Amino acid sequence: MPFSYWDLQYPLSSTHSNIQCFLECITPTLTTHLQQTPLVKDEADCFSLSDLWNLYVEWSSYGASVPLMLDGYESVVQYYSPSLSALQIYTNAARPSIPLIRNADANPNLDDSINNQYYGAPKIEDQLGLLYCQYNEISSPYYRLPFTEKINELSQGYPRLLKFKSTDISLYSWMAIAWYPIYQIPTMRNVRELSACFLTYHKLSPSFEGLPNFITEEDEKLKCMSSWEENPRDKSKGNGRGEILFAPFAMATYKMFGRLWINPEMSDQERVISYLSAASTWLKQLGFQHHDFNFFMSRRF
Repeated sequence: MPFSYWDLQYPLSSTHSNIQCFLECITPTLTTHLQQTPLVKDEADCFSLSDLWNLYVEWSSYGASVPLMLDGYESVVQYYSPSLSALQIYTNAARPSIPLIRNADANPNLDDSINNQYYGAPKIEDQLGLLYCQYNEISSPYYRLPFTEKINELSQGYPRLLKFKSTDISLYSWMAIAWYPIYQIPTMRNVRELSACFLTYHKLSPSFEGLPNFITEEDEKLKCMSSWEENPRDKSKGNGRGEILFAPFAMATYKMFGRLWINPEMSDQERVISYLSAASTWLKQLGFQHHDFNFFMSRRF
């Protein structure tokens, strides 16, 4: 179970980390449909994408609650609104690819020249599979639809978003979620650290195993970025009980000031850097110009 408000310790423990608490709280658990004798590898972890989208319904309506320690004696529950930042779903088939979609223009009949004026297509389509749908949010956070509403909107043009099973899609299928703070309980004024925003990257296939060779040896870190070293719960593969934890394999941050988020007595700083590097590597390998990631990076310092 995620941390609760009452789990926070007083005074602040040297083993407590707000950034890890955040990741714990925004990692949903999906129960899979286990089979005693699966016909193909990883079929035991098979799930429907619609089941995954449903995990974000409550968070899309009310925000995801994250209990945070402000200092040794104060705590707050911060709520974050999730919105779809980017999405690429590849099926287990070969070319051709399709152009990227701009914001609300979720229409497969858009003029290619208009879309590619802003974003380039992946350069390695042969290895990725058939690109069924992709999305790249460019609007201000104030005008974005909640995650679930955006998925439902996209499904009007791409109905298989609600019908695909995990075994139907390529290992390269992924999504990025933007988490923006909306309110906290109790209300804290003039605590600028609570304005931090996050981008988390999640793969839509249970495993990195079997990725083609364009992922080089130096990028092997992508395969181990699915969990925090100190928190075994955050594993994104099945745990033998028919559950998959959709922990991020990469992350980027914005306005993450001061020491509120990073515990200097733990490996938080190194992990945050590794997650950022993993996000950059993933996007470069796919040739994907992620608008939110570029925005975060342009204002990082």
